[in-house]
Amino acid sequence: MNAPYLRIESRQQQTLSPWLQRAVRLLQLSSLDFAQEVRELMLRNPFLDGLDDDAEAQAAEEPSPPDAADDDAAAEAARDDEYDPWSGEGGGAARIESGDETSALELVPAVPTLAEHLHAQLNLLRLPWRELVLARAIVESLDDDGYLRTELAELARLPLLAPPPEADELHLALTRVQSLDPAGVAARSLAECLRLQLPKIDDAAEREAARRLLELDLALLTRRDCRPLAARLRVDPAVLAAAHQRIRRFDPRPGSRFGGVQTQYIVPDVIVRKSGRRWVARLNPRVMPRLRLNEGYAQVFQRHRSGRHDEMASQLQEARWTLQNLQQRFDTILAVARAITERQQQFLDYGPMAMKPLMLREIAEVVGVHESTVCRATHNKYMATPAGVFELKYFFSRGVPTGSGGSASPTAIKGLVREMIEAEDPAAPLSDAEISRQLARQGLPLVRRTVTKYRQAMRIEVAERRRQSL
Repeated sequence: MNAPYLRIESRQQQTLSPWLQRAVRLLQLSSLDFAQEVRELMLRNPFLDGLDDDAEAQAAEEPSPPDAADDDAAAEAARDDEYDPWSGEGGGAARIESGDETSALELVPAVPTLAEHLHAQLNLLRLPWRELVLARAIVESLDDDGYLRTELAELARLPLLAPPPEADELHLALTRVQSLDPAGVAARSLAECLRLQLPKIDDAAEREAARRLLELDLALLTRRDCRPLAARLRVDPAVLAAAHQRIRRFDPRPGSRFGGVQTQYIVPDVIVRKSGRRWVARLNPRVMPRLRLNEGYAQVFQRHRSGRHDEMASQLQEARWTLQNLQQRFDTILAVARAITERQQQFLDYGPMAMKPLMLREIAEVVGVHESTVCRATHNKYMATPAGVFELKYFFSRGVPTGSGGSASPTAIKGLVREMIEAEDPAAPLSDAEISRQLARQGLPLVRRTVTKYRQAMRIEVAERRRQSL
């Protein structure tokens, strides 16, 4: 029988300190989640205090040691108060007075819902009471796209009126709602929605051609070659082509632009501007929290500290860690953004076709951090450029080998494919196979299925649906 015994082993194990765990978590948060996290920290920690306008102005007046790498960026930032090209207004005019307590949410315009919009129109009509009740019931039954998915027979069974409404009353109320703005609302199918928008066509011949076209299979609307349809309907091809284009501009979801979820605007973490001949990245001051350590509370606590105030000591330590983590977050994001900007100078000058292949490892080596840190620093972080606002991950892609032995970015290849399609003959559009052959002749050997994947990612239709008759 084996006797029990003790054995001592020496083993190395890497663990993350609480401070480092907090820094990693804050780094991977988006700007919106990060701002919410800071607000919650301020509410529960008395040692954290927001900067007021006077303190912020005093901090801005204090000289800071110059950074040789930031000379050009500093010169650009010094002119921010004179003019902000991203808002189109002077920096001073865009600010709210310090005494104004108006919340930013109060400045967002209220968008009425579809039901509110339709009820407001019904209020202006002199309708009999029964018809008004039925019309309101139909409005309340519409979905977010403005369609009536409920059968009229089901509405008749609701305890709305006594005696119950007849079928003619329901159809009359439906017709009344369908006559309201926006055109196409309260339709029961896509075809009916499009037919309700036919009065938008002023020309009688085109309107009649559009009506006859909608009586056919709606799948035919995806075709751009109208000659076979014109022969089938015995309509002038030019008139049918004009009617076809008008139908394609109809709104298939007339209720989608009312109410619902508000548009979520992206606030970029980094702004890129040109200074001299180079593009320079800097942090967007609007995403940086106005936070500081409340020195008054900290000094009072240090003078009267005792063993009975362990919770206060933990909060003071948390406040100091938070400030360090905030600084580390923005330092890392800025360092990564600068490395990306330096690598993608040609993209900023010439657009997507000049995008270079870029891997996380390359940026990690430049910044001096691990690849996982670069991944966290680019997740849900956005860069504003004159060409648009892009997530930092947009600039990373694995290179596609070229015939010359180099590599090209998939973004650049997509731009080339789009340019080829835009320059094609509308009567003889390029197939994916033909695009693949033309790319191969330019030193980019891409198989057809890769071209198809890129085309679908850009939401470009197949060649047959891009064909147009002359």
